[in-house]
Amino acid sequence: MTWSNKSKEYEKLLQIGRPPTIAGLFPNSRGLIVSGKFIDRALLAKGKAMTIAANGRNHLIIKGVLQAAQRADAAVIIEIAKSEGGSSFYCAVNYWNMARQVDALLNELGLSIPVAIHADHYGIKNEKDLIKAKVEVPSMFEAGITSIAIDASHLPDDRNLLSSIAINPYIPKWAGLECEVGEIKGDIGLSTPEDALFLIQGLNAHDIHPDWIALNNGTTHGIQASSAGIQVELTAEIHKAVAPYGLSGAQHGTSGNSSDRLREIAQKTRTTKANVATALQMVAWGVEIDDYGNALLKDGALVKVPGQGMSEELWAELVAVGTEKKYKAGDFKSLNLPFENKILAQPMEIRDRMTKGVEEFVYRLLTGVFSADGTAPLVYEAIMKANGYEPGNKVGRIEDPAKWTEALIKEKAGQLTSDKGPAGNFDD
Repeated sequence: MTWSNKSKEYEKLLQIGRPPTIAGLFPNSRGLIVSGKFIDRALLAKGKAMTIAANGRNHLIIKGVLQAAQRADAAVIIEIAKSEGGSSFYCAVNYWNMARQVDALLNELGLSIPVAIHADHYGIKNEKDLIKAKVEVPSMFEAGITSIAIDASHLPDDRNLLSSIAINPYIPKWAGLECEVGEIKGDIGLSTPEDALFLIQGLNAHDIHPDWIALNNGTTHGIQASSAGIQVELTAEIHKAVAPYGLSGAQHGTSGNSSDRLREIAQKTRTTKANVATALQMVAWGVEIDDYGNALLKDGALVKVPGQGMSEELWAELVAVGTEKKYKAGDFKSLNLPFENKILAQPMEIRDRMTKGVEEFVYRLLTGVFSADGTAPLVYEAIMKANGYEPGNKVGRIEDPAKWTEALIKEKAGQLTSDKGPAGNFDD
């Protein structure tokens, strides 16, 4: 059971469980913002469970997710991707203000569930990105990020690994860490056990121990073009291959997959983190969705449910802007930024129903699909056991560093034969 945020036990969690950056930013806070490592450990401790990593594209989505987590007694992750909230962005929520919004809501609502603040899909596509990352990544942790996904999967295998090694000194040792092999591009360019092992063994040799690995396992970001979705058996096979290195799975592109398939992912793989972005945006707006979290389209257009989400007047304005710009349904996400203040300027009853819609949707996921309910106390236990904000790595160094020099990395990469699929822009 989740402890009251006024209990002596909870006071101890605040004293020892928050990373130094969080304690320094919010010295008087009652919000339990923790390393992503603790969230992963809690879901592993429960077993056959994963929790939501919710893309907080607006303030009301974040509020709804946190309220659902408190009801479900669940540990959760609030995240934003680089394309959504990086230095080039389409959302008002970003890497530098997300922790402040979460902390404010935890205090405002008197919530005591543990939350990690995750920088998702921090993309490194070239040398210029890597140089920029060495300045930008530290600034993100200074602003309250407690977990990060380094995504150099757009690059060839050797450069993916070498970029991940190069940026690692700029990531705090206590922070949650996610790596990625294979761009998220549906049923083309699927990841393989060999791809995953190359990345993970190379990182391990350099004493880098990610908590999560993200794969191209058959799903896509955004509105799904088909119902093919996640390939569960492939995911389980890759997770088994990297299990000796302590890896859990991070499932991207969760929107667009049925509840049954998501239950399979939780039950049959080592996935502990399930990213949900598009579905939350649609629910908050009041767009009609199916069980897959996919927007139901009519003649290619989004369909608004009367009396749900934003006001009908604001919806009409949003659609008019999207139509003028000739946006397809999947492009409407770009309207998050220009419409953020318009959304927040709506009457309280409209804002509340937007938040409540998200809360109910997420609560059903946490309790009925992901099996994440009851994981908040498992974070409490892990913090107490660690007696601090860093639970340590799940495994130590296994690989010989001498076999993973830059020259040998390039040589090994040249021996990989998997098909990466076509080039293109596969950002979320």
